[in-house]
Amino acid sequence: MAAGAAAGAWVLVLSLWGAAVGGRNITARIGKPLVLNCRGAPKKPPQQLEWKLNTGRTEAWKVLSPQGGSWDSVARVLPNGSLLLPAVGIQDEGTFQCRATSRNGKETRSAYQVRVYQIPGKPEIVDPASELMAGAPNKVGTCVSEGGYPAGTLNWHSDGKPLIPDGNGVSVQEETRRHPETGLFTLQSELTVTPAWGGAPHPTFSCSFSPGLPRHRALHTAPIQLRVWEPVPPEVQVMVQPEGGKVVLGGTVTLTCETPTQSSLQIHWIKDGTPLHLPPSPVLLLHEVQREDQGTYSCIATHPSHGPQESPAVRVIVEAEEGPIAGSVEGQELGTVALVLGILGGLGIAALLIGAIKWRRQRRGREERKAPENQEEEEERAELNQPEEPEAAESSAARP
Repeated sequence: MAAGAAAGAWVLVLSLWGAAVGGRNITARIGKPLVLNCRGAPKKPPQQLEWKLNTGRTEAWKVLSPQGGSWDSVARVLPNGSLLLPAVGIQDEGTFQCRATSRNGKETRSAYQVRVYQIPGKPEIVDPASELMAGAPNKVGTCVSEGGYPAGTLNWHSDGKPLIPDGNGVSVQEETRRHPETGLFTLQSELTVTPAWGGAPHPTFSCSFSPGLPRHRALHTAPIQLRVWEPVPPEVQVMVQPEGGKVVLGGTVTLTCETPTQSSLQIHWIKDGTPLHLPPSPVLLLHEVQREDQGTYSCIATHPSHGPQESPAVRVIVEAEEGPIAGSVEGQELGTVALVLGILGGLGIAALLIGAIKWRRQRRGREERKAPENQEEEEERAELNQPEEPEAAESSAARP
């Protein structure tokens, strides 16, 4: 049985010869066998060699030799002195060293740094969107990669070009989970984009997984093509400061053209129906305004797909003086008017009083003149009535 076991071991060695590596940095696929050569080891027993392992399976250096105890479930020394790992796992990542002594006493050392990997299944895009709306953030979908080691990375592409998250028009939310038993990784990447107005009407998106190991190609998802819907943009309007558009001579007026997407539009200004020859800008600032700055202002937003759109006009009114000064002048004018009216009123009242006094005096004089005339008439009447009375008495006595 010993001879059969030895022959079987040699067959295994020959079958794994393609996996035997003599370099210092080794990359092995998880679950596959790995053979590490011990350089300088005699090809036939008896052999003087030992292997030292420092991996995730050992707390410190562990020693293996042909004469030592068996560690067959993890690693064992083959008859030619090579070290066999029947099924490489994540815990086998680490350092392997071999020291061999030939029959003439020459000592040779070998050292390997082992890394393992696992290629995941082909990534896929789950919950893809049906369409996108221009000018607004839209979730494209979630790219998922399962069962990889090391974790690797997920990358998005649009029309064959890499998408770089910039926090403005392109953003990505990533999540990495590790299986508690196998140690393999699951990656998720959610893509959100803000399509530009007038951009590609049917963009194509895809996702790829990059293992992050040399000589390993990326894995790509099947592409998805979405339709971009462009709603009619809302009305363009002009905001003016100070509110109401009233400003004093020498003051400042700020006109702001508000549009749904400031960055992608060309903004031009119009005054009294005539375009202003100024560089495109969403803000029009009028410093030290004069009389000629008064008028109506509007802005035109030119959209690549919807054409130009003009805002309703706003009016800028230039006043002669500042509010407090004008108010004081108006107050002085009102005070002067009130004073004049007060004087005129006083004169009118005085004239009325004088007229009333004169009228009363004239009335009193007329009454005084009438009083003597009435007295004289009464005295004359009394004198006339006196003779008549005796005659009447005599006539009444003479009668029988």
